Amino acid sequence: MIHDEPLAATVTSLRTGETEPSTYLNSLEGRVDRVEPEIEALLDEPARWDRLGREASALEARFPDPATRPPLYGVPVGVKDIFNVEGFPTEAGSTVPPETVTGPEAASVRALRDAGALVLGKTVTTEFAYFEPGPTRNPHDTDHTPGGSSSGSAAAVAAGLCPLALGSQTIGSVIRPAAFCGIVGLKPTYGRIPIGGVLPVAPSVDHVGFFTQDVAGARLAASVLYEHWRPESSQTVGKPTLGVPEGSYLEQTESKAREAFDEQVTRLEGAGYEVRRVDPVGDIDAINARHQRLVAAETALSHSERFAEYGDRYAEATAELIHEGHAVGVGDLCEARTGRGDLRETVERTMSEEGVDVWISPGAPGPAPEGIDTTGDPVMNLPWTHSGQPAMALPAGELDGLPLGLQCVARYGEDESLLSWADGIASAL
Repeated sequence: MIHDEPLAATVTSLRTGETEPSTYLNSLEGRVDRVEPEIEALLDEPARWDRLGREASALEARFPDPATRPPLYGVPVGVKDIFNVEGFPTEAGSTVPPETVTGPEAASVRALRDAGALVLGKTVTTEFAYFEPGPTRNPHDTDHTPGGSSSGSAAAVAAGLCPLALGSQTIGSVIRPAAFCGIVGLKPTYGRIPIGGVLPVAPSVDHVGFFTQDVAGARLAASVLYEHWRPESSQTVGKPTLGVPEGSYLEQTESKAREAFDEQVTRLEGAGYEVRRVDPVGDIDAINARHQRLVAAETALSHSERFAEYGDRYAEATAELIHEGHAVGVGDLCEARTGRGDLRETVERTMSEEGVDVWISPGAPGPAPEGIDTTGDPVMNLPWTHSGQPAMALPAGELDGLPLGLQCVARYGEDESLLSWADGIASAL
């Protein structure tokens, strides 16, 4: 079920003319036909390949000279079904009428299209990007979840159905599925990839992210998706000092996964990385509870009109979150929003005092749980979403035959440095 499809190599082949987009799509169609029925990562589109064939032919006619081809020329991308895409309905994993959630095309989708990418299709999401799972299965073992809420995007990239896919993260919906599926996932600094055109969950902590199989491809995707990408800031020199966030945060990890993480740290130390162990977050239970209040309250606000009319169509987990949000007072919501900056200030002060450049931690409490009635626990990702700092998942071996991911977190706004450092960290793992 796993197939190598690194974005950087695919881009080189397409842009140089070694492979034509139409030829590439023909080979991809065969793979989708073989694999998709098993993992169910994509939403149905009866005329998908006819549409893509027309779009590929138009692209080839528009850019006959390889020297003029845009950076993602002919690359098929998956798009999580809370992103609006021109020509596609948005269903958001729900049974509410699509016209109540569909709107103008997302800025991130438009950026990819402007860079020459083709939309392979919409990918499966949990209902309204919360916890109610869809049908998608983990391509490493279809008896296990791929994670959520960006389930289809992560599974599609891991299975080689597309070399790039968009996702979103409000708690742990990019880093966790990337870890479960053994691929690279990036959650940017809050706001650095535009959120416009994406169905809101909790706007104060909603992030647009993406999945690739390779770090080089992640850098390429970031250079397209970020509004103000700074290539000069990605030329870091030397190895970063790594921080292991000891204390109550790391204690949320399952024992076998913690042992595997300790082995990863040992490998990094053996590769010449300096590692410092310190507690940067303090009371993780308080942070978890604050983030939950924020997500519940803002989800209730985001869905106020739709839930009033179609509440009987919402899954139980989503409805419970909205009801929980109705009980959050204005003062509590303001306090939760203020807490984002407080946490970031605390974490970055610790980084300055201890000389830490990048925090490393497990991408999830353990490998992907068995079954698809849950998408796993996002607690290892939550504080970095709350603080808005950039986070990246890197493949980091296996446990019981399932992938593990290492989560790397840098200072707020230092996404370019994080992506540059990721190469060496990934190689050491």
